[in-house]
Amino acid sequence: MKNMFKKGILFSLVLLTYLNARAQSWQIRLTDPPPIASIRGMSVVNDSVLWVSGTGGKAGVTTDAGAHWKWVTVPGHDSCDWRSLMAFSDKRALLLNAGEPAFMMLTTDGGDSWQEVYHNDTKGIFFDGIAFRNAAEGIAAGDPINGKFMIIQTKDSGRTWQLQEDAWRPAAADGEAIFAASNSSVKRTGNGNGCFITGGKTSRFFIGWSDWKSVNWPILSGGAGTGAFSIAFRGKNAVVAGGDYMNDTLARLNCVYTTNGGKNWQLPVVSPAGFRSCVQYISDKLLIATGTSGTDISEDGGLHWRNISKTGFHVAGVSPDGKRVWLAGSRKMGMIDIVPSQERGAAKSTPGKK
Repeated sequence: MKNMFKKGILFSLVLLTYLNARAQSWQIRLTDPPPIASIRGMSVVNDSVLWVSGTGGKAGVTTDAGAHWKWVTVPGHDSCDWRSLMAFSDKRALLLNAGEPAFMMLTTDGGDSWQEVYHNDTKGIFFDGIAFRNAAEGIAAGDPINGKFMIIQTKDSGRTWQLQEDAWRPAAADGEAIFAASNSSVKRTGNGNGCFITGGKTSRFFIGWSDWKSVNWPILSGGAGTGAFSIAFRGKNAVVAGGDYMNDTLARLNCVYTTNGGKNWQLPVVSPAGFRSCVQYISDKLLIATGTSGTDISEDGGLHWRNISKTGFHVAGVSPDGKRVWLAGSRKMGMIDIVPSQERGAAKSTPGKK
C-alpha cells in the first residue's frame, strides 16, 4: 500500500512538472508599448520583417524580428485607423483604413513616403480586409453598399484598384457585414482563391474571386457583435474564430473548422475560452487564437482548445518558420517563442478523425 502511495505521489509530481513546463513554454512576453493606441493590422513578410498598423494614422515596421521598430504616421491621414495591411517587403506595403472616406496608401521606401492609390468617399463605405493570391492580384472587401458587398481588386500589385463588376459581387443578407477586427476576415484560400467571412444577423463563409459562393455554418450569429471575425487556411484545412465581442467571455459557438476547403464546417470538441478576433496556424496542427478576453492554443488542428493566458490582443502573426508568434492589441504588444518540444508534444489526431 505504501509503495502504491509513493508511486501515486511520484506520478503526480512528474505530471505537475510536465504541465508546468508546458505552461511556462507558452508564456507571452510583453514588449515595450507601441506608440499606437490600438493595433489591428499585422502582416508578416518573413522571419525578420513584420509590419503593424492601427489608429492615429500610424504604422510600424521591424527588420529584426521585433527587436527594433520604425514608427511612422502617414502625412495628412492622422485620423485614419489602418485596420487592413498588406506588406510585400521591408520597403513595400499597402494600408487601407476602416471608415469613411476610404484611403488606400502605398509605400515603396519603408514608410518614408506614401502614395494614394485608391480613394472612395461613398456614404457608408467601410473596408474590412485585404488579401493577395499572388504578387500581382489582390482584393479588398468591405461592408455592403446598396445591398452588395464592396469588393475592389488590383492586377498590378496594388498600384491601381477597380470595383468588381456588380454581377460578380455577392448580395448581403439583412444585417450582415464583415468585421475589421484583425486584418484576417479576408484571406487567400489554400487553393489560391479568395475568401471572406461575415457576421451580424447572418454569418457566412464566401469563397471565390470573380464568382463568389457562400456556405452557412454553425457559428454564433443574430446580434450586431456576433459572427465570424478571423479565418486561417492551411491547405484544405481552415479554422474560423469569432463569437460575440460584446460578451467576450462567452465560449459557445465561437469557432468552426473544415477539412475540405470550406465545403462543410464543424464545431470543435472544446472551444476557445471566449470571443477571439484572430486565429493563425503555427504549424499543420498547432494554432493560436486571441481576443480581448484571452489567448488560446490548439494542438490538434482546431479540435480542442486550451487557454494559455487571460491577456488578450486584437491580432496575431506567425513567423514562416513557425518559431515565433507576434501579438498586438490596445497599447500593448507581445511575443511567444515556440520551442521544439511543443511541436513534438502536439496531439497527433486530425479534426474529424477519432
